[in-house]
Formats: sequence, structure tokens, C-alpha cells
Amino acid sequence: MVGQSRKWMILIATTWIQAFTGTNFDFSSYSSTLKSVLGISQLQLNYLSVASDMGKAFGWCCGVSLMCLPLWVVLFMAAFLGLFGYGAQWLVIKQVITLPYFLVFVLCLVAGCSICWFNTVCFVLCIRNFPTNRALALSLTISFNGVSAALYTLIANAINPDDETLYLFLNALVPLLASSLALVPILRQPPLQLLSTENTSRDSFVFFVLNVLAVFTGLYLLLLNSLSSKASRARILLGGALILLLLPLFLPGIVCGRSWARRTVHTPAFCLEGPTFSSFDPDDFDQLHKELIGNDRNNNSSSVNSFSETNKEGLFGMIMEKGRLTVLGEEHPARLLVRRLDFWLYYVAYFCGGTIGLVYSNNLGQIAQSLGYYSQISAVVTLYSSFSFFGRLLSAAPDFMRVKLYFARTGWLAIAVVPTPIAFFLLAASGGEAALLASTAMIGLSSGFIFAAAVSITSELFGPNSVSVNHNILITNIPIGSFLYGLLAALVYDSNVKSSNQENLEEAMVCMGRDCYQQTFIWWGCISLLGLISSLLLFLRTRPAYYGYQRNRSRTQVS
Repeated sequence: MVGQSRKWMILIATTWIQAFTGTNFDFSSYSSTLKSVLGISQLQLNYLSVASDMGKAFGWCCGVSLMCLPLWVVLFMAAFLGLFGYGAQWLVIKQVITLPYFLVFVLCLVAGCSICWFNTVCFVLCIRNFPTNRALALSLTISFNGVSAALYTLIANAINPDDETLYLFLNALVPLLASSLALVPILRQPPLQLLSTENTSRDSFVFFVLNVLAVFTGLYLLLLNSLSSKASRARILLGGALILLLLPLFLPGIVCGRSWARRTVHTPAFCLEGPTFSSFDPDDFDQLHKELIGNDRNNNSSSVNSFSETNKEGLFGMIMEKGRLTVLGEEHPARLLVRRLDFWLYYVAYFCGGTIGLVYSNNLGQIAQSLGYYSQISAVVTLYSSFSFFGRLLSAAPDFMRVKLYFARTGWLAIAVVPTPIAFFLLAASGGEAALLASTAMIGLSSGFIFAAAVSITSELFGPNSVSVNHNILITNIPIGSFLYGLLAALVYDSNVKSSNQENLEEAMVCMGRDCYQQTFIWWGCISLLGLISSLLLFLRTRPAYYGYQRNRSRTQVS
């Protein structure tokens, strides 16, 4: 029972870390101020955004560090990277110190690296402590990364609603405080345990209730955040948000206590029973994992071969057959990973689906400003953040519906990409406020689902033990996409400055009007269609492996 409570404490601590370390989501809240203070063009501002995303290219360093250092050490390394990167930027934007553009670029790079390290630490914590319900743990904790912008807006408004530079100060300090609070549960991690069927279903119920609480938290932040323009109201709303974040602390204890009472009170002579889970050696777990992979490979062979017979002719058949995965969970070292066609289809789907949504969020400040909604930038950023949060929560739906409706997770990924091209073409067709809000919500929902589901997909397709390295290889597409998509947007923006009703905002040229981003939206919409096609191909190639795995799992449960 003690081990069970400790693992739930780790899950809740992980949600706190995620909730306060999604500092890349509030870039749009202070980007206009940063642009004016530095006196730079939109293209130069884009390079700073790229630098922040480029930090994710060094995420593999965190995976390697976790092989050599204790997890808590890596956590605080991430916290101090953020403290230095964001703290120095805050001093620059407050004009306490003056740095050349290149050094500001390096600071953005360091800050972006800290975000990726935080995420990797959280992924490893979930995978280690919830091997049975890994996907549910990942989707729940990653979802809280999406509320960071809303939480930071509340904190900033509670201190001083008129000071946009506060975001950088909070980005530097709050993650360190969150890491300190999470230190005790992380140091007291329980040993690996194999759960009984009863405990597994109980855990699923706890996850369901935690997801309901998370939805309520997201609705609270989305619907009430607009009322936080005054400091007094913002403080009250912030207090409510913190209570909602603390509330999950009590749920696992209540459920575990109820289960314990049921076992003890309803047994003859009130005898105490032993724990319903048994201690399980990690080496035994690895051996069982290998045996299940072997069973999957044998059970999948007939289904894969029958599928192959229907798709073996023509170019499409060749694409469907070449090097296709036949079993889930098989470990892929990096050298094997990059030779897999399935990985590159996955890479393109993420690159043209999730990453493009992240770049859109980085440009939200300038997009809203160019359309004449400068006063609503915080509200639009909060809208994106909140719907990104809901999208991340929705990524848990396949696991809750597994019994009644099983659908390959890669199929859900393809469905999640669909709203993105629709949203971009809507933005290109209309520059109204309703179109901006609706499109922002759709892109946030889509990209949020992709970000959360991607960790589970990486684990399923290429092995859970290699996820800390393999997933960081996958997200190298983020800095590449940030550079290319952002460069496209900046070139279109700067080319329209001269033809628009330009304003000089403290030496920074501001483009006004729909033309500033219209061509960009059309290009982004077409690119996201490519991501949709790639995700569909990935689904068709991996579908036999997923269904074979589900059949094997059903047989194991029956036996």
C-alpha cells in the first residue's frame, strides 16, 4: 500500500512539474515587448523563437545523462538551465543589462534546452512507475504542460497586469520552485511492482477520476482567465487554480484506503490480507517483456502475411510492405531507428502536424497584433494553451475505450491532424475575430493531442526502454520546423510591412492587415495536408501490428 501511494505522489509531482515548465507557450505574451526593446525585425524575432525550439535538438543529452546521473540531479540541471536562460533575458528586457543579439540568441537556446530536459525527466518517471498504465500516465501529465500559459497569465496578472516582462521572470523562477516541491516524492520512488488485475482496474479508475479533475481544471482556467485583468480578481482565481492542482493529492489515498477497508472489513474474522500486488524483479519484467514480444511476432505473422497479399502490387503496395513493423514494443537502438520507414513517416507526420501548430503559437502575438487584436493577445494565447491542454487529455481516450472500441493509436494520430489544415485555410479565408479564435482552438486541440500521444506511440513502435533517446530524436524536427516555418512567416510578414499601414513601435516595424500572414496560412495549410497523408500511411502500415498485439493481449487476459 505504501508503494502504491508513493507512485501516485510521483504522478502528481510530475503533473506539477509539467504545469509550471511549459514556458515556451507564453512566448507570444512577451515577444512584442522583446522585439521593441531589442529593436529587431520580425525575421530576427523568429530566429529567437527558433533558438528556443532548437534547445530540443539537445534533448538526447538528457537521455544520455539519465543513464549516468540520478534523476533528481538531471531535474535540477534543467531547472538551473531555465533560471539562467530566462533570468538573463529578463534582465535584458528590463534594460538592467545590455547584450548583443547573438548572446540573447544563446540565452533562448539554453532556456529551450531546459524545457526539453524537464519533459524527458517526466516521461521517464511515468514509464518507470506505471508500466501497465504507461499511456494513461503520460497523457495525463503531459496535458498539464498545456495549461502553463494560463497559469503564468494568472500569476503575472496577480502581481502586475501591466508588466509583460514578468513572464520572463516567472519562467526563470517558478520551474525551480516546482522542482523543489517535487524532489521528495522523486527521492522516495517505490520499487517496480507487478499489479494484480484488481489493482490494475483500480488504477484505471483513479486515472479516470484524475482526468475528470483535469478537465474541470482546464475549463476553470479557460472560462475564468478572462476575468483576471485586475490584480485582486487574478489573486482569487490563482488561489482556486492552485487548490485544483493540489486536490489530486487526496484521491489516490481515498481510493487505496477504500480498497483496503473492503478487503479487511469483509474478510472472515477481520483478518488482514497481504497486498494484492507482488514484488517483481526488473530482470523478470524484462524477460516477460521479451516473451510477450516473441508471442506477438508469432501471432502477428499470419495477419501480417494476409495483409501483405492484398497490398503487394504497385507503388502503394511497395510503400506498405517495405520494412514494416510486425510487432509492438521491440526495442530499437538509434542506428536501427533511423533505418525504419515507419519512423520517417512518423517524423513527417509530427513535423507537418504538431510542430507547425507550435510555430503558430510562437507567432500568435504578431498574428493577433496584425489583425488588430493586440489587446487580446493574452486571451488568444490562453485559448491556445487551454485547448492544447484538452487535446492532450483526449489522447487518453484510446486507452479508456480499449475494451469497447479498439483502434490503433497511429489511427488516432491521423484523426488528430485533420483540424490543422482546416484551421489554416479558415484563417486564410477570413481575418475576423471569430475565425482567429476558432482556428486557434482547433490548432491547439490538434497539436496538443499529437504532443501527448507521440510519447506513447514512440514507446509502442520503437520500445519503452529506448523512449528517452528515441523520442528526443523524433523531436529534432521541432527546431527544424520552427526555423523553416518561422522563416517563411517572417519573410512574408516583413515583405508586407512596406505595403501595409506600418507603424514604428520604438524602432520595430509592425505590419498591419490580413496580408501579413495570409500567404503563410495557405502554405501552412498545404504543409499540414502532407502531414495528414503521412500519418494515414503510418496508420495503414502499423495497423496489423496493433491489432495483433490486441489479440495477443486478449488471449493472455483470458488464459
